[in-house]
Amino acid sequence: MQETGTHNQSHAAAEAGLSGTGKVFWNLNEPALYERAIARGEAKLTTSGALVAETGSHTGRSPNDRYIVRDEATEDAIWWDNANGMSPEQFQALHEDFLTHAASRTLFAQDLHAGADPAHRIGVRVYTEQAWHSLFIRTMLRRPERDDLAGFVPNMTILCLPAFRADPERHGVRSPTVIACDFTRGLILIGGTSYAGEMKKSVFSYLNYILPENGVMPMHCSANVGEEGDVALFFGLSGTGKTTLSADPARALIGDDEHGWSAEGVFNFEGGCYAKTIRLSRESEPEIFAATERFGAVLENVVLDETRTPDFDDATLAENARAAYPLSFIANAREDGLGSTPRHIVMLTCDAFGVMPPIAKLTPAQAMYHFLSGYTAKVAGTEKGVSEPQATFSTCFGAPFMPRHPSVYGNLLRDLIANNEVECWLVNTGWTGGKAGVGERTPIEVTRRLLTAAMDGSLSEAEFRTDPNFGFAVPVAVEGVDPKLLDPTRAWASRMEYAMTARRLVGMFTENFARFEQAVDEDVRDAQPRMAIAAE
Repeated sequence: MQETGTHNQSHAAAEAGLSGTGKVFWNLNEPALYERAIARGEAKLTTSGALVAETGSHTGRSPNDRYIVRDEATEDAIWWDNANGMSPEQFQALHEDFLTHAASRTLFAQDLHAGADPAHRIGVRVYTEQAWHSLFIRTMLRRPERDDLAGFVPNMTILCLPAFRADPERHGVRSPTVIACDFTRGLILIGGTSYAGEMKKSVFSYLNYILPENGVMPMHCSANVGEEGDVALFFGLSGTGKTTLSADPARALIGDDEHGWSAEGVFNFEGGCYAKTIRLSRESEPEIFAATERFGAVLENVVLDETRTPDFDDATLAENARAAYPLSFIANAREDGLGSTPRHIVMLTCDAFGVMPPIAKLTPAQAMYHFLSGYTAKVAGTEKGVSEPQATFSTCFGAPFMPRHPSVYGNLLRDLIANNEVECWLVNTGWTGGKAGVGERTPIEVTRRLLTAAMDGSLSEAEFRTDPNFGFAVPVAVEGVDPKLLDPTRAWASRMEYAMTARRLVGMFTENFARFEQAVDEDVRDAQPRMAIAAE
């Protein structure tokens, strides 16, 4: 391959097996990648200067097409109940075919870091065949100083070739789409999908594999910090509000999605944010909205009107439309990506059944229970075939990216909470007064007011009641919040209907947690919800 870069970079490409007639462009910056993405027909420019690209048939992750190489090192380390295995021989055949596919193609390479803490960061080298993908990963990870690039040594390498199609018979995979992870070699192969989030989550999965052995808790969470240095973590699945709630004008943003917690404190894995944009508005989320209007932002599957202005209310291309932008686009972001030991942990759920209160205080055992449960609910209409709310349980609030057994992460979190006297909260950003379609979504202003009270300590002094179904403590009154919102039974028109729905949801929790009961201590088992006596 012809190389556009230094001698060291040419040698790096050859070592990776990328030899042929194609060209590799190294570490191009934003203007250069914009030019190539537009010239190659990969993307368009919006009126405000953002780049917008479409990902075709894949508008989200493909969890069923992810594979981990099953070798001597991973055999006893991976939670295989939650992972597809691939033999070393199958991976080798796949890798050879990837290299053959790449031989005559133009590639874009970026040398980046994952992890703001120098003691725990890794070097990531990413080869892509699309210029906009190179811009995306350059935006999402952390950029080394220019002087560090000359001697850059990657701990992991990603080869992202959307035009490649896997052969199920030859490669032992399910479909032409493949995300194959060789954790032992630190090599990730992505083919058959243009969804850029696969690169981001592959880095996260690798960190989730290696960091626990170093005593670092990897977390699918956002994080921010107050003026007094009080760090808060926000765990939650997609759509529960991690990005929205951590972008608080009164608190500095550490990061919106992926972090590590070490003995020294919290550190962001990334250098950018990846926000959902469907129904994004300037009024409700001004910081995120403003970030989408800047040169350097990458919009995924966002519909443009005739003037090239994004229409965030149009879900024609995808409900999962996204915006990637540097942390620096958020005015009060901590660009160093570092914070002290957390003082608060917030576990977010979007309860479409309308059963959960808007906020509850958790004991350490309850926190571990809800962390292992990882509950949220899909709303009717967001996916084909979903006609009513559906419970989703994703352990550790990110099961597809957590390759080790959940007890590994749960025990790390339990010990960190206990050793640092962290306050834990469960926050429902979903529905109240009935399930989705009947009740109303909890106003974001109410959620922010409750979180502010939790962070400043005033909520801890409030009067609490014990929820009859889940056993956690719920505040009876909070200044500026309608008391009916704090007690779902009062918000529903029929208490009997509420009780029946609550019992159904409790049953789902119980059924889901059965697989973890033998791996947790008695206090965590006792933190499970119980069926309350039906209301009259």
